[in-house]
This record gives sequence, C-alpha cells and structure tokens, in this order.
Amino acid sequence: MKNLLMAAVIFTVPLILFGCGYNLKEKQLEKFITAHVKKIEPITTQANLTYWDASTTGKSEEYDKLNQLQLKIRQIHSNSEEYAFLNDIKDSGHVKEARLARQLDKLYCAYLGNQIEPELLEKLVDSDTKIQEKYNTFRGTIDGKKVTMSNIYTIMTTETDCRKRELAWRASKQVGDAIVDDLIQLVKLRNEAARKVGFDNYYTMSIVTGEQDVEELDRIFDELYELTNKPFARMKKELDLILAKSYGIAPEDLMPWHYHDPFFQRTPLVYELDLDLYYKKHDIKELAQRYYAGVGLPVNDILARSDLYDRESKYPHAFSEDVDRRGDVRILCNLQNTERWMETILHELGHAVYSKYHERNEPWLLREPAHSFTTEAIAMFFGRLSRNAAWMQEMLGLSDTEREGIERVSEKYLRFQQVLFARWAMVMYNFEKQLYANPDQDLNNLWWKLVEKYQFVKRPPGPVDAGWASKLHFTTAPCYYHNYMLGELLASQLHHQIVHKVFGLESDKDVSYVGQKELGDYLRARVFGPGALYQWNDMIKRATGEPLTPKYFVEQFVK
Repeated sequence: MKNLLMAAVIFTVPLILFGCGYNLKEKQLEKFITAHVKKIEPITTQANLTYWDASTTGKSEEYDKLNQLQLKIRQIHSNSEEYAFLNDIKDSGHVKEARLARQLDKLYCAYLGNQIEPELLEKLVDSDTKIQEKYNTFRGTIDGKKVTMSNIYTIMTTETDCRKRELAWRASKQVGDAIVDDLIQLVKLRNEAARKVGFDNYYTMSIVTGEQDVEELDRIFDELYELTNKPFARMKKELDLILAKSYGIAPEDLMPWHYHDPFFQRTPLVYELDLDLYYKKHDIKELAQRYYAGVGLPVNDILARSDLYDRESKYPHAFSEDVDRRGDVRILCNLQNTERWMETILHELGHAVYSKYHERNEPWLLREPAHSFTTEAIAMFFGRLSRNAAWMQEMLGLSDTEREGIERVSEKYLRFQQVLFARWAMVMYNFEKQLYANPDQDLNNLWWKLVEKYQFVKRPPGPVDAGWASKLHFTTAPCYYHNYMLGELLASQLHHQIVHKVFGLESDKDVSYVGQKELGDYLRARVFGPGALYQWNDMIKRATGEPLTPKYFVEQFVK
C-alpha cells in the first residue's frame, strides 16, 4: 500500500509534464498495472500449480495451501483504496488506448466482486476449498465397495441389469448429500458478499462482472426452449422406445438410471451402432495428438505436462489449466478408449491450445480468453469431432463401408447431443438463478421440477435427495453453466465461418477438419492470438463478421 500511496503523490505533478489530462490518467493506470501484475502474477502461478497438485493427489495439505493462496489473491482484489482508484479512472473516461482500456475493464470487474471485509472473504475461500477437497476425494459406494466415476460411467454405458444401473446412478449422487449443507452455506456467504457491493444476490453480480446481461441471457434461453421443445420431444420419444426395449420394460417405466449419464447430459450410444467399438482398439491420446498436429496446433508439450489416467484420490473428471500465461498449459483427464473420452480429450485440448497460442507480446492481464465461454466454444468445436463420420474415417482408418454405417447414425447422435445439451443447460441455468434467489427453498424438489420440465425425465420414487449437489460446477464454477450453452452457439458460428469463408465451401458435408492447417492459422490469428484484447462480442464480430447469434446453432442442429 505504501508504494501505491507514493505513486499517488507522484501523479499530482502539473498536467503540463504529460501534455494533457487524458495522458496523465493513462500514465497513472500504466503504473498501477505494472505494480499490480508484479504482485498478482507470481501468486496466481503458484495457486494454479497448487490446484494442480491438489487435484492430482487429493492431499489435504495441498488444499490447505490452495486455500491460503486463493485468499491472498482475493485480498489483493479487495483493497478498497485501489478499487476507488480504478473506479475514478474508469469514471473519468480518459483512458482511450485500447489495451489499457481492456485491462482497466478486467481489473475493475475483479476488484468490484471482491469488495468484502476480510472476515467474510476468509470464510468464503475457506468454505469453497473445503467443499472442493471433500468432493474431489469422495468415492461413492456400490454394495459397500468404493467406485470411481470412471467405473460408474462404464456401468451406466454397458450394464443391462437395471438394479446394478440404479446402484451406480445412486452412487454417483452420494457426494451431493455429503456436501449439500456446506454448499448451501457457501451460497449464502456469496449472497452476503454480493449485497455488500450493491447487488441483489451473487448470481446477478457474477453475470455483471462477467460482462454479460441477465435479460439477454434470459432471452437466449427462452428462445432455445421454444425452438427445441418439439424436436427434443420427438428425439427423446424415439430414444425411450429403444432404451425400454433393451431393458425389457415399458417406456413409461424409464427412470434416471436408465440413461447413460448420471445427469442425462449426453446421448446414450444406442442407435444401431455403438461408437465405442471404433475407439476401443485405439490410443485416444495418440489420436488427439496426431489430429492437433495435423491442423497446425501441436500439443506434444501440453500432453507431456498432463495427467491423463485414473487413480485413487485424483479429481475424477477433466479440466485444462493455463498455469502461468507463459506457455505452461496442461490438461487433467481419466482416459479410457471410449467415444466419451475421445470427445473429452479433444475438448480439453481445445481449451489448452486457446491458452497456448495467446500472443505472448500482449500484456499479462490480456493473456487469457476473451471470455470464459469463448474458450468453451473452441473446446466444443473440437469435441464434436468424436462423432463426425468423416473425421472418424480419416483418423481411425475406416473403410468406406464402415464410414457409411457410422454416417447413418452419427448425424443423429450429434444432433440429439446438441439439442439434449441445450435442454440440460436450461436446467442448470434456471436452477442456479433460483438457488441464489432463495437458497432456503426446497431445492431438491425444485431440481426435479426443472428436470421434468426441460429434460422430460421422471423423478425417482421415494424421498428426494440432494443429488443435484454432486454437480461440482455449483462449487468451483458458480453461475457459469450458461457459458457452456453460449459456447455451443459460438462453436456453430465459427464452424459456419470456417466452412464457408475460410475453406470457401458450399456446405459442410464431408468436412472433417483433418490435416487442414488453414483451420489452425485462422484460429490462431482471429481467436487465440488476441486473447482478451477485445471485449468478447467485439472479438466474435472480428472473427466471424457478426456478433454472437443462435441462428447457426439452430441451422446446424435444430431441424
């Protein structure tokens, strides 16, 4: 603080030394940013490394270290004098230089969301970290035996015994009951913090500080609800007939555990062909590595730093991490040679190449994606390829006959997956809004009302548990899930631009993106390189010629 106060004194010299008032404000901001990055960069890098160690080992001491580092970061952003300085600079309107203006926007949002007294801030960070530790190290049980999420996914994908399926599904939800009380307390703490800086609740604050608008998001989700209602009902009716026949039950007797994902957010692989058959004899890590190299986005260095296979106490899902904004990018997975994990590694490497190829000459504060949903868009763009028949033929060496067989069902899979995900995202979006609006309501019943409305899945008989809380996003990425849906919209918009403008094709038929270095060149220049230099919709307009729109997603998948 002493250094900043001294800087403030220095900045009171006559304006004539700097030529004009605008120049003075920009020079003040430049000095502030230099001092800020000097403080925040090493702590952020250390926190990222510690999160990695905690996620890969499950050790309590690593979570304790992470807790302290996250608290330090938030304490820096909670400094009221620095926030007042940024607020004054922003209100002046005198910062015109583009890079400085973007850094000011990002700093302002970071400080705004952390104007919290020290005691509450410490409670927030401590509660968050403890829930993450409990979640990451928890293992559900089936008949008294511990199982990993990989075990559960395998059972839910392959098992035909309905009792075993139900036990696996319930095992996947057990962590929800284990953490729900702590999670609701964390929601209340977040709301308390948001109200102290003038917001009605934490949800609203998160949207505003994320440079988004609640009304615009509501409009997008309402439009998608109307557009997908009939197609989804038709698709799900067909799916239910197939599933019910495979289990020897009536369609009306289907329960949540009869679908192939604990939250029914992925399409069961039941249409004539099981795509897992085509991946089980291949090393999906090698496939992903070869594919990305072919489009001019090599990932050898990323994979060399990564942690890719399942083990006890390790984080059970997957993520990508940019450790230092200087090239140390890595992913965590729990790979198996299945279509699900093929999609996952392509997805996580999509995040990773976005981070890897930020222009290193840009300021540290701008060496991140334009928005969290823009990196989701890239991850989804690549993840979709695991069900693309043309991609599968080229990458797996399939015959024309095999490719034709896949093609008959892969388009159906992909279309259903996208519409299904839109419906699932509606559950998450609407539940989380209501969670923060009133955390004391009957959340377990609210969850199933929304699942029934948007996913057409029946609630199970008996008492309703807190299985919803087993979705870790409520803890680690609160008020974030809508960004996955925005990512899907942008992925389709980018696909349209690349097919029609970059490749100059009339349609996307037979487009596999295998070996197309023009794809990597376009993404590096238009999306990855600029990082956060442009506000997200400005970046999208520069990359595709128009702002974000749902029309290409609807055109591609909703028929």
